[in-house]
Amino acid sequence: MSLQQIAFTMQLKPGCAEQYQRRHDALWPELRALLHAAGIRDYSIFLAPDSGTLFAVLRRTESHTMAALPAQALMQRWWEHMADLMETGPGSAPLCRNLVPMFHLD
Repeated sequence: MSLQQIAFTMQLKPGCAEQYQRRHDALWPELRALLHAAGIRDYSIFLAPDSGTLFAVLRRTESHTMAALPAQALMQRWWEHMADLMETGPGSAPLCRNLVPMFHLD
């Protein structure tokens, strides 16, 4: 199976790193299943502690349905659950800045 790789950044509010980590350590099983069903694989988020910038990278199937996730009630509840910790936009969705691939080494 061929996977596409994408990366993006998000921004934590000051002093929220520990709570962000705790909430992700307790990721809801039904959310994990929803992301997997949408074709998301191997999803990691890293923190730059000095700036609060989150760097996310994930791999997704070619037939992924990520574009449908914002309409899912479960996804909306997760965003609301996380909204007090990070910069958000309409509907409490995290503000994501897509990154352009510049180099890859297998």
